[in-house]
This record gives sequence, C-alpha cells and structure tokens, in this order.
Amino acid sequence: MLKVGLTGGIASGKSVVGEMFVALGARLVQADRIAHSLMQPGEAVYNEVVRHFGREILNRDGSVNRSRLAEAAFGPAKNDPSQRASRIEELNRIVHPAVIRSQDGWMREMGRQDPKAVAMVEAALILEAGAKDHFDKMIVVTCNAEQRAERFAMRQKVDLEAARKEVARRMAAQLPDEEKIKAADFVIDNSGSLERTREKVQEVWERLRSQA
Repeated sequence: MLKVGLTGGIASGKSVVGEMFVALGARLVQADRIAHSLMQPGEAVYNEVVRHFGREILNRDGSVNRSRLAEAAFGPAKNDPSQRASRIEELNRIVHPAVIRSQDGWMREMGRQDPKAVAMVEAALILEAGAKDHFDKMIVVTCNAEQRAERFAMRQKVDLEAARKEVARRMAAQLPDEEKIKAADFVIDNSGSLERTREKVQEVWERLRSQA
C-alpha cells in the first residue's frame, strides 16, 4: 500500500483533484470530514473545543457552528497577530492529534483491505501539523492568489473583496506554497483548465500506481 498526503492552501482545488484521483482508483479520506465527526457532541475533541472557546461557538442544538469557531480562532485581536496566532495554535493542538490518529487508523484499514491500494488523505495542514512522516508521498496542489479568492467567493457566496481578505487571513496561518512545494514529491498546478489539471493527475497517478 502507498500512503499519500494531498495538500495545498485554501481554495487551491484540493477536493477537485482528490475527486480526480478517486475516479482513477485511489481511496481517499478528507481530514476536514474527520475533524467534523470528531466535533460532534459527546466526542472528546468537541468537549475540549467548547471548554477552550466557549459555548458561544455552538448552535442552539449544541452542535459546533464552524463559522463562529473560525471567527473565535482567526478573528479576535486583529491588531495583535501574536494573540491571534496563539488562538489558532490552541485549536490546532486540540484537533490535529486526534485527526492524525484517525487518518492513520483509516490508512491501516485500507492496507488490510487491499495491500496494493493507494490510500490518500486530503488535508490542508499536513505539513503544519507535523504529519508529513505519516505518508510515503506528498502531493501539493497550487493555484494563483486571484483564483483562490474567486473560488472562495463562489464557494462561500461572498463578494470578491471579502473573499480576498478572508483568504489572506487564513493563508497567514498556513505555510506559503513555496514551502509546501519544497516538501512535495509531486506538484499539481491547478491554475489552468480542468482538462490540464486532469492530465497532470493522470500522470501522477501512473507513478503512484507503479510504486504502490
């Protein structure tokens, strides 16, 4: 089995690339979905997040409101970057270890089901979480800054200027693409057409399959 990390900055198109790999035969799990399941009421991660960030982040039914949690982590102390960074780190210290354990368990299960599988984890913060060594290969998806903003605006249904500001704010909590690329075995530039991206995915897939 080959364990593959699929990462990239916000709105780079990781999910689209991941779907292309799945269509070719990869097994894929999204770290964001794992984190979402770990933040369900009653889970240990949920309890810790509420304890650290307050019940103000909850919906009326007790579930975590992702927008409020993001605002609590990324938003406060806008004039004090060090305080904002400490809140982001606080959230990451709670969530990342549990997500990584779940990812590792999922990959082990994929290996048991098919020793020749390509098991792929799509996650924005693989490198930031110190989880690179959990994978045999790393794929980084990139695109240009304006495309990130346009995609984010479309996805979140906000205007372009608001999207630019939000993308910049979130990118500040991630490694820049240049650093991610240094750690990559494969880079997929998602700045062009979907067909060009699909061609690159096919090329990378053939190399992954030969190594699985």
